[in-house]
Formats: sequence, structure tokens, C-alpha cells
Amino acid sequence: MRRRVWFWLATAIALAFFLFPIIWIFLTAIKPDADAMHIGMDKLVTFSPTLVNYQELFTWTPIVLEIRNTLIVAVSSTILAMVVALPAGYSFARWNTGSGHLLFVTVSTRMFPGAVAAIPFFLTFKALGLLDTQLGLTLLIFYFNMSFATFLLFGFFREIPEELEQAAMVDGYGRFETFRRIIFPLIAPGAAITAAFCLVFAWNEFLYSFLFTNLDARTTSVGLAAFWGAIEIKWGRMAADMTICILPTLLAAWFMQRYIIRGLTFGAVKG
Repeated sequence: MRRRVWFWLATAIALAFFLFPIIWIFLTAIKPDADAMHIGMDKLVTFSPTLVNYQELFTWTPIVLEIRNTLIVAVSSTILAMVVALPAGYSFARWNTGSGHLLFVTVSTRMFPGAVAAIPFFLTFKALGLLDTQLGLTLLIFYFNMSFATFLLFGFFREIPEELEQAAMVDGYGRFETFRRIIFPLIAPGAAITAAFCLVFAWNEFLYSFLFTNLDARTTSVGLAAFWGAIEIKWGRMAADMTICILPTLLAAWFMQRYIIRGLTFGAVKG
């Protein structure tokens, strides 16, 4: 009994620790400026709610353009990464393509800091006219997410016994048909968690969005930094913007939680 009490107490403390910043953001988004700037605990929950921050956000900032750009870039880069990573991870897991060297080169693009490649990419994209474009930012994020997705799917594919494919081929299935009907349904939880990670990484990406965009392709992560002014910080508008930026990832995690849990535990038990 005592162990159970300590377990639920530790769980409550952990939840309070992780949820407090999110709750504070949502509360600040509906506070007047005076209450948002107030120092003290008395105005934490005792205030008059208002939607003026959201009204000013949609009136004075390009939030709609930023959300549209972020959605297009995040979804497009995730789809491209999965289209390339699925066959690549399958090839590395089944035939050891490149004798391990090609896999290492692919994964190494994720190992070095993104700032290292910023200047070469900037000069290349400037020459190609891809600066401040959705296409340019999509290609950049796809480049880094592809290596991560390939490595993650490589581990999932290795957990599937080759005997399943051999049995399917004995029954007359070709390689593509075997992958589509046998392998992909088994790898679906792993593919879902990989796509979820890529989508979250792309949605939250800041460095390249800040360096390679100006106005036309600016994303929500860059838009959040614009509230940090030289004289004051628009806490209410910033919090309102943050609530809008958080919601898509929360909804994606909510709808995909079944696959995410299965994907995180994929291959954990063998028997």
C-alpha cells in the first residue's frame, strides 16, 4: 500500500512538473497585459479572461501565413523523408547495401551540428534562388530528417524475421508484393512513430527557418521570436501564438498515440 502511495505521489509530481509550463502558457494567452506582467502568485488563476491577445495576434501579425508555411513544409518534408527512408531502411536491413559504409554516411548527416552546414547550404540555395521559399526549406528539413528516419526504420526492419518473406515468396508473391502485404503492415507502428518524430522535428525547426527565410516562407517558430522586442516583450500575444503552435503536435500525438506506443515497444519482447 505504501509503495502504491509513493508511486502515485511521484507520478503527480512529475505530471505537475511537465504540465505546468503548458498550463501557464494557456493561462497567459487569455490574460490582460497587466495581469500577464504581474509578479506574484495571486494573479496566476484569479484574473478576468480575455481574447484580446488572439484578436491582436490575427490582426497585427502574419500568423495565418506562418501556420500555412509551417504546415506545408512539415507535411511535405515528412512525406518525402518517409518515401525515401522506407526503401532505404529495408535495403540496409535485408541486403546490407554498401556493406555498412553507405548507412554510416547517411546517418552521419544527422550527427554533425546543423550550423556547420549553414554557410554551404546558404550559398548553394542563394545561387539556386531557393532562399525564402517553401521548397528550399522543405528540402533542407528533408535532408536532415531522412537520415534519422532511415536509421530508425533500419532498426525496425531488422526485428522482422526474414523467414516471413521467404514463406511469402514460396507462395508466389514478388518482392514488392511481399513488402506491401507482409512487411509494411508489420512495420506500420514503427513507420508511424518515425513519421511522428519527423513531423514534430519539422514543425519545431528554428535554425534553418530563421537563416533561410525572411517574410514569404517564415514559419511559426521564427514568428515566435518576433515578439521579443528591444523595449518590451509581448507576453500575451506570444503565449497566444504558442498555444496555436502547440495544438497541431498535441493533436497529432493524440490521434497517433496507439501507434506511437506500439512503435516505441516494437521488438521489445521476443518469444
